[in-house]
Amino acid sequence: MFGECHAHIFMNGFDYQGAVKAHEKKPNEDLIRQHLSAYQKAGVTFVRDGGDRFGASLLAREIAPEYGITYITPGFAIHREGCYGKVVGEPYSNLKEYAELVKRLRADGGDFVKIMTTGIMDFDTDGHVTGEPLPPQEVREMVHIAHEEGFRVMSHTNTAQAVIDAAEAGVDSIEHGNYQNMESICCMKERDVVWVPTVVTVRNLIGCGRFSDVILKKIWTSQQEGLRMAWNVGVQMALGSDAGAFMVPHGVGIQDEYRAFSMVLGESEELRKHLGRGEERIREFGNPGQR
Repeated sequence: MFGECHAHIFMNGFDYQGAVKAHEKKPNEDLIRQHLSAYQKAGVTFVRDGGDRFGASLLAREIAPEYGITYITPGFAIHREGCYGKVVGEPYSNLKEYAELVKRLRADGGDFVKIMTTGIMDFDTDGHVTGEPLPPQEVREMVHIAHEEGFRVMSHTNTAQAVIDAAEAGVDSIEHGNYQNMESICCMKERDVVWVPTVVTVRNLIGCGRFSDVILKKIWTSQQEGLRMAWNVGVQMALGSDAGAFMVPHGVGIQDEYRAFSMVLGESEELRKHLGRGEERIREFGNPGQR
């Protein structure tokens, strides 16, 4: 079974507010163990977490070996004050504060740095992302600071131009990467960035009644086009489902993600080997100071 290259252990797959309440005073070990058990039962032996502001992923990393799981996490993600990211991390108002958060992340034992350069998909519209992307120069400085500290950088990024900005800034992986075009796909290839598309965050919603299926299907069509372009160009991809997000259960999400890839690109040994190479690249995020 493939590893899960993008998860959030504090989320439960169906109720974000309930998940926050469960961990806001202190990480809920019982719930974390339930989720780790789900990975164990699914045969998943590697998980990369995208962080949280409760310490849940740090606790998960501590106890994951009991379940035969290698677990890595930034501890918390870093986002600009007033922009998307509060759900998973800590804010900064200027680059000095950002640098201090990177130092705090190191003190907390974080394995890598996760930055948020854009918002998320707006499921009430087709092709739109919430908020404004960070300026390219700011993204470059953030990546530079993290790399100088020896950390790899995981970048939550959507839209073609924002992907180009992040790739040119030197991020090590692009997470989500919705609404791309051939230019942004080629930029990821040229910069040797690993792409973790997390497509089941959309595909699993189709038919659930929470959002318009018309819009969801259009987004899913766009995601399929992105996967095909990336595969044809040779972008290194890796499987991550954003497990814990709505309708993306821990353990099951990564299986759904592989099925989605196989449906779009065709089940083959070549695909399995490609995704295995991507996972090996993501596993390297667990070696801070060895870039």
